[in-house]
Amino acid sequence: MSEVFLQEQSYGKDRIRLVKVIRTGKFQEIVELTVRVLLEGDFTAAYTKADNSLVIATDTMKNTVYILAKQSSNVQHIEVFATEIGQHFISTYSHVSKVNVWVTKHKWTRMLVNGNLHDHSFIRDGEDVRNTKVIMIKKAESKNTAVKIESGLKDLLVLKTTGSAFYGFLRDKYTTLTETDDRILSTSIDATWTFNTSNVSSISQIPYDDIFNSIRQITLDTFATDNSASVQATLYLMAKIVLEKFHEINSIHYELPNKHYFAYDLDRFGLKNSGKECDVYYPISDPAGLITATVARAEPKLRESYIHTENGDQIKAKL
Repeated sequence: MSEVFLQEQSYGKDRIRLVKVIRTGKFQEIVELTVRVLLEGDFTAAYTKADNSLVIATDTMKNTVYILAKQSSNVQHIEVFATEIGQHFISTYSHVSKVNVWVTKHKWTRMLVNGNLHDHSFIRDGEDVRNTKVIMIKKAESKNTAVKIESGLKDLLVLKTTGSAFYGFLRDKYTTLTETDDRILSTSIDATWTFNTSNVSSISQIPYDDIFNSIRQITLDTFATDNSASVQATLYLMAKIVLEKFHEINSIHYELPNKHYFAYDLDRFGLKNSGKECDVYYPISDPAGLITATVARAEPKLRESYIHTENGDQIKAKL
């Protein structure tokens, strides 16, 4: 029998749900997050020898996230907060070599009451979420840590009733789809972008919130205004505009699954419901098309640089 070995491993705490109320003056702010932390390092003995002496309990990880949330002034800035979580584990435990931190931020939008923004009441006006993933890797040959930051949005559901066509596609003996110069276009957009931190002295100096809000708006504006020849063409245009605007971003990945709406056949009832007279549709959830792409700079800046955290630690950033 051939010898076996532990090829890779990681463990941690998932679905750590927390809410923090930020009270500054009259207006209060609420932040709701879901956090996942996975550690890698010298944990082989826990798997192969049932030795738990180096195992950091996942309950400890959960407690740590809540403690850091209490102490941090950056919980609402999820990229910075995720970095603080990662930095804690990588610097506190010498046998931890890599930390993966995912943070999802759930929407709470301030209510409009009697024409004014309310100071402490909120509404969830959509199921789309903001997220980030921070990876920290301890370099064995030095005290430096490599950092990678990805951020994104998920489940941004959009629809337009015109301004979308699909024709000129390859046809063969298996093709039944008819060409159209006007259709409903709907999708639930996921996007992930990778930051380049080589030109900043601190991770916290990147305007994450402004970039997120702008990318979300670029995505919506492009979807609405592009006279779409295909989902592929619209996706690429979105990504191109983002990369042209933000030098802080090296690449962006989009996933646009089709949310199909087909014309209902009313000919059998003597009613015309096709072409320009089509106004009654039925939604189909499955099967559905899925269009994805990653768009990157031709010459991404991949230099390493040193950045300094608020507590004075030096981190090497390499994306």
